Amino acid sequence: MTNSWTDIKNTDLVVVMGGNAAEAHPCGFKWVTEAKHHRGAKLIVVDPRYNRTASVSDYYAPIRPGSDIVFLMGVIRWCIENDKVQWDYVRNYTNASFLVKDEFGWSDGLFTGYDEEKRDYDKSSWDYKMGEDGFVQTDPTLQDPRCVWNLLKAHVDAYTPEFVERICGTPKDKFLHICGMIGECSSPTKTMTSMYALGWTQHSKGAQNIRGMAMLQLILGNIGVRGGGMNALRGHSNIQGLTDIGLMSNLIPGYLNIPTEKEADWATYMSTRGFKPIVPGQTSYWQNYSKFMVSFMKAMWGDAATAENDWAYHYLPKLDVPAYDGMRMFELMAHGKVNLYFCQGFNPILSFPNRGKMTEAFSKLKMLVVMDPLETETSHFWQNHGIYNDVDTASIQTEVLELPTTCFAEDEGALVNSGRWLQWHWPGATPPGEAKHDTWIMAQIFLRVKKLYQDEGGVFPDPILNLTWDYRDPNDPKADELAREMNGRALATVYDAADPTKVVAEAGQQLSSFGHYRDDGSTMGGCWIYAGSWTEAGNMMARRDNTDPDDTGAFLNWAFAWPANRRILYNRASCDLQGKPWDPSRKIIEWTGEKWEGYDVPDIPVTAKPEEVGPFIMNPEGASRLFSRGMMRDGPFPTHMEPFEAPIANVFNPKMRGNPVARVFQSTADQFAEIGDPEFPCVATSYRLTEHFHYWTKHNPVNAALQPEFFVEISEELAAERGIAKGGRVRVWSKRGQVWAKAVVTKRLRPLQVDGKTVHVIGIPLHWGFMGSAKKGFGPNSLTSQVGDANVETPEFKAFMVNIEPAEEPVA
Repeated sequence: MTNSWTDIKNTDLVVVMGGNAAEAHPCGFKWVTEAKHHRGAKLIVVDPRYNRTASVSDYYAPIRPGSDIVFLMGVIRWCIENDKVQWDYVRNYTNASFLVKDEFGWSDGLFTGYDEEKRDYDKSSWDYKMGEDGFVQTDPTLQDPRCVWNLLKAHVDAYTPEFVERICGTPKDKFLHICGMIGECSSPTKTMTSMYALGWTQHSKGAQNIRGMAMLQLILGNIGVRGGGMNALRGHSNIQGLTDIGLMSNLIPGYLNIPTEKEADWATYMSTRGFKPIVPGQTSYWQNYSKFMVSFMKAMWGDAATAENDWAYHYLPKLDVPAYDGMRMFELMAHGKVNLYFCQGFNPILSFPNRGKMTEAFSKLKMLVVMDPLETETSHFWQNHGIYNDVDTASIQTEVLELPTTCFAEDEGALVNSGRWLQWHWPGATPPGEAKHDTWIMAQIFLRVKKLYQDEGGVFPDPILNLTWDYRDPNDPKADELAREMNGRALATVYDAADPTKVVAEAGQQLSSFGHYRDDGSTMGGCWIYAGSWTEAGNMMARRDNTDPDDTGAFLNWAFAWPANRRILYNRASCDLQGKPWDPSRKIIEWTGEKWEGYDVPDIPVTAKPEEVGPFIMNPEGASRLFSRGMMRDGPFPTHMEPFEAPIANVFNPKMRGNPVARVFQSTADQFAEIGDPEFPCVATSYRLTEHFHYWTKHNPVNAALQPEFFVEISEELAAERGIAKGGRVRVWSKRGQVWAKAVVTKRLRPLQVDGKTVHVIGIPLHWGFMGSAKKGFGPNSLTSQVGDANVETPEFKAFMVNIEPAEEPVA
């Protein structure tokens, strides 16, 4: 989230696309209700189903799963055509005026530089025109045909209201009504907020879905302001924390990068970081990359990381592929290239695509270790439960070890919510039986591995033997110790960068800001964005002061928000060039003539004059990006790409399947239904229910009673067409598998007219399996294809093709 849950109450218009907040985030949805009741805010829902969020909306429109980019580019086109643009914001705070190389272009659904054989782009033509002074060339008048604004206008020209209706199935009148409501929020005194979740991310072009809305919000001037923003609704209370502290195969805590094999030494690695600003006078905060990185290395290896050995850079692994994400790991596993797999708090047999292949992959392991509070389908993947898990148990040789862990209610520590708030929590119960904290288990594994290296040696034991492990009890690191370590502390006296005579931290003291990190070895910190969360003043995450001056929704003294306790990212953009709020009634910060003051922590140096530094200091451009030259693998603008399985061909390029640079494995490339295949005429999508939390609550008899049975949701029209009775049993199948379910026949789904065809949508909830108290059932991953987003490899769970018929399941 750029903003926070509590800030949503400040908005005038809520647009929910790619999510179902009322049902999947019922507590957070309270703030939408607050906005409606106290500000008269309106709620728009665009979704394949008329869901529970839609039931309390002011306006609803249907959309075909996987066509969101068309809808969003259509709205942008409408706003440009109807002059619904906050011009002062766009001219001064975006890269609209930047000139792009003459070689850049787009045709046949592809940008320049595409290599079909490599399934990748050469992005060299996507760059800006640079002047002899090393800065980007601009045209503040926005007249040059090569400026970003005119390239954007040309790019979205195809997305007319008629085109949106044709591809999305959204009636033209509904689309235009929504455009009108959104267009009102181009006024400096009206704001819109976007709320999205996995309905946008779980596509082969999920990152571009999000970029499309972010671009729209920039055109409207709604980033950095109260009641605005791009607000990702996290499904787990700590999924934000997972990415923050680098639990991704290509990341280091704080969104730093694991080196690649091409970055064999420190100098090479750093040469591509610490980005130099390309706009005169602009600050790019990533110029501090070396401070974050060196402090991380000192946190990891202490005295063994020195300037002489490049901070032990040789200890870090070097990636030979972009990432060893789940999909790649399971592909390697299926080919017998993985012997031992640790599965911690994760149930991939139900949560990763193409379940049949997942089972095959796990069957080739020598050992599987599962750390979880509950017995999961993954830890019992080898058991034959009839149609619910049809495997040949005798042929599986994998040894499975279950290590029972505590659950969140038995732990102490911080959870990071959608709004980036680190909120400390304390145990509510004592762990049962032999359950142990994850940290205790991992400590035992580390100490035993370390002893093996000490006793037996090894090819390269240094990173293990020198790993910093200075906890009170090495066998059981405590949450407070880990939190202090992530915050960071001074290893020597640290002086203020602006005033070398001023001490900001003595040796041994906790740092109060990531601005105090240094790259000379005098500081350590495990996660720079968490700096300030546990200072010499104490545990900021444990604060529970819910006073809110001027009713802003910021709640600055409640817990800690990264970075720097800032509640709204890019909040400098809430003010005009002179530092005065666009909307005085929704002031968040303001320039007093000497410094920035207000109700939030300023997103730029507090004494930086308004004309000196722009709001978007996390980008080297110093401006927000309507055109993204290098961040995205699949294009600087979002462009329509069909899902890998779709009822129609890509209208821009009928030969192009899905996202042309998405993750596809050769071993499953033949498991896609053909475009428009009559055997698989229905679009399927997955979703969640309020009564269940992922795969946990089916172990709870109360939740199991509330939603006891796996079902699929279909329209009355499809039921009549296929002879399916309400509550009747059905079989649903795809190119990869089949499931049996009860049919819930509702008016919440309606047939869509897409490119001259009637398209039916089938909704499939994800909470069932073959373990727990609920009735045995299936998940949508039995049917979904093994393909991932081009940028972050998120599987495409939200759009795939199936068929359906009335059928009783075989006897298990």
